[in-house]
Amino acid sequence: MSKTIAINAGSSSLKWQLFEMPQEEVIASGIVERIGLNDSIFTIKYGEGEKFNETLDINDHEFAVSRIFEKMIELNIIGSFDEITGAGHRVVAGGEDFKESALIDDEALAKIEALAEFAPLHNPAEAKVIRIFQKLVPGAVNVAVFDTSFHTTMPAVNYLYSIPMEYYDKYQARKYGAHGTSHRYVADRAADMLGKDIKDLKIITCHLGNGASITAVDGGKSIDTSMGFTPLAGVTMGTRAGDIDASLLPYLMEKEGLTDIKDMVDILNKKSGLLGLSGISSDMREVEESDSENAKLALEIFNNRVQKYIGSYIAAMNGVDAIVFTAGIGENGVEVREEIINGITWFGCEVDKEKNNVRGKEVVISTDDSKVKVLLIPTDEEVMIARDVEALKN
Repeated sequence: MSKTIAINAGSSSLKWQLFEMPQEEVIASGIVERIGLNDSIFTIKYGEGEKFNETLDINDHEFAVSRIFEKMIELNIIGSFDEITGAGHRVVAGGEDFKESALIDDEALAKIEALAEFAPLHNPAEAKVIRIFQKLVPGAVNVAVFDTSFHTTMPAVNYLYSIPMEYYDKYQARKYGAHGTSHRYVADRAADMLGKDIKDLKIITCHLGNGASITAVDGGKSIDTSMGFTPLAGVTMGTRAGDIDASLLPYLMEKEGLTDIKDMVDILNKKSGLLGLSGISSDMREVEESDSENAKLALEIFNNRVQKYIGSYIAAMNGVDAIVFTAGIGENGVEVREEIINGITWFGCEVDKEKNNVRGKEVVISTDDSKVKVLLIPTDEEVMIARDVEALKN
């Protein structure tokens, strides 16, 4: 038996889970929030429902990781750093260099850092955390698990944009997608729950959270996904606009007196989506609770955009066997799931209201006679990361 830690590092946060492998038992988990800001929040869950919380100033990721290890020893979660034999790191952008998870050596780490231009808020932080782990636990195997790798099976007809081919040849300007680890996990679980070989299934996975993406999975492989060159494209999200006519940008910039395109992209990433439409919140729960007409419209637009992608992917695969909902909204949004499926019943799917009245549990929520099965599956990206570490260690 060995211990593997799965790490999800953001620009100002760090989530983690510690597993006993190969039995995939979660020993502890935690999150560090507000890294680089005052009053950072440090949380660890362990043992039989025990929890440790503290608020302190955590100035950088190195201090955050060191604090995690120190507290794991103080709380007797581990006896020494050496007990951790593997570390799996979620990395957002793998570009065309990484078509699957990879052992991290100097060459791989250099490529991850070079790919920062595709994910400037994430890859640099993730590379920094990898270096910290190499320093603190030199005997552990470090593995990078990429958000984009699951989508590298997309055919060129789906990943290329209709722009001059030289932009792809010179700059790799194409669709990369995101949330790949989540889509891979729930597609595999859907096949297990249906008792069928995933190679025989056409599945549409809906990762609906503050960030949201839809993926067409044919025979276990991603053939198309809604996010694009960056996670800005696709459906309406918490603060992201999703798909938009590019010609609208210079029009709005002129009207608003903006001269830097980065300011416009910032608006599309951070001030749009549910937040921009409702004028209330990026949190679906608050939007649903509001009586304002703009909030109701924001909810309708969110559902509408998801329905459109589902319909287009049914066409792309020439059919569908299952539709899966996952992530924060997908796992907890009872009404959202029902409204989305109610708008596409022509395809042979129908929600059972009683079965659907559940949150955060693995369950088939479609009616017994529904031709297309609809499933709720909580995602578990961390266990996928731990599995990839285990596979590459051996």
